Amino acid sequence: MVRKSRKRKHAYAVNVRNRFKPPGDISQAPEARSSQWQVIGFGAGEVYRESQPSLQRIREIRERYPKLWLNVDGLGDTSFLTGLGEIFQLHPLALEDTVNQHQLAKCEDYGDSIFFVSRMLNAEPRLESEQLAMFLGKDFVITIQEIPGDCFQPIRDRLLKNSGRLVAGSTDFLAYSLLDSIVDSYFPIVDQLADRLDEIEDVIGQRPSQSLLRQLHAIRNDLLMIRRAIRPLRDAVNQLIRESTDLIHHETRLYLRDCFDHCQQLMDLVETYRDLCSDMRDYHLSMISFRMNEIMKVLTIIATIFIPLSFVASVYGMNFDTEHPWNMPELGWPYGYFFALGMMVAVALGFILFFWRKGWIFAADMDHDDRSGKG
Repeated sequence: MVRKSRKRKHAYAVNVRNRFKPPGDISQAPEARSSQWQVIGFGAGEVYRESQPSLQRIREIRERYPKLWLNVDGLGDTSFLTGLGEIFQLHPLALEDTVNQHQLAKCEDYGDSIFFVSRMLNAEPRLESEQLAMFLGKDFVITIQEIPGDCFQPIRDRLLKNSGRLVAGSTDFLAYSLLDSIVDSYFPIVDQLADRLDEIEDVIGQRPSQSLLRQLHAIRNDLLMIRRAIRPLRDAVNQLIRESTDLIHHETRLYLRDCFDHCQQLMDLVETYRDLCSDMRDYHLSMISFRMNEIMKVLTIIATIFIPLSFVASVYGMNFDTEHPWNMPELGWPYGYFFALGMMVAVALGFILFFWRKGWIFAADMDHDDRSGKG
């Protein structure tokens, strides 16, 4: 709850700060990390990688290689982002959305480039999401993310091997590969949550506790975060498929349909596990109520048996004149003590027999014996 409250306060502060900024302003946010970037130029049988090149060096790499992928980690260097906007003719409003985080996934066509926003998930140490902004041009792809670390390393490795469709294809296929990596990175996280649900389900039937209820609530919140990330991403990918632009070729649209199908599968899985969380929470509460009822039943039976025993013991514990014929003559009888104990045992056995005939006690044993006899 504390973490969620802090997130809400931070999001509110960001929205208030952005409300008074002029359109297209990309001023640095106080919490932004310092920027680090890497350029990979490829095409024409060559692949080149360089870290932290200057803006002038980026111009030279772009002129030398047919295709270019520039990845930026951190939003602290706004002057560098402004320079990128000038080199690649990026729209100021798109750059503003890049710097202003907490955007929902979306797709916008600016003519010479397509601006795409998605959310990447980080599962360690706890589940969080970060914004990824991607610019697709005729000869470039630019990805800008909040913090270092992503799911793009397999794509980098494939590019550096200088073989395969990723190198020979156009930049829109590279953009598809990046989107597909983001979508595929959701599946292991959802599978981890599903495994945790299976473990909790096994424990609920044995030892229901408040800690399990808190774990279910945390998992449901994580699934809600994934749902909020994947639903607009699915719509944005669908828009990218239907977008009438020369930047996306027909063959790449076929691959994007597969990416859309993966988004739909994730939505179905998340909805299923959210419903399972609700069912398990109800099952947990039912198990707690059942155990409480069992405890109350045992205590009630014990109290019911001992009430008449206490009555008999209290009657015979009273001080009477044993010499008078109307004042409990059995008190002077040599076997009066055993008579009182026998009467208590008979009353207790009578109540136990009555409860057993009603099925209030030993019911599970009776059912087991019946099933065994029928077998």
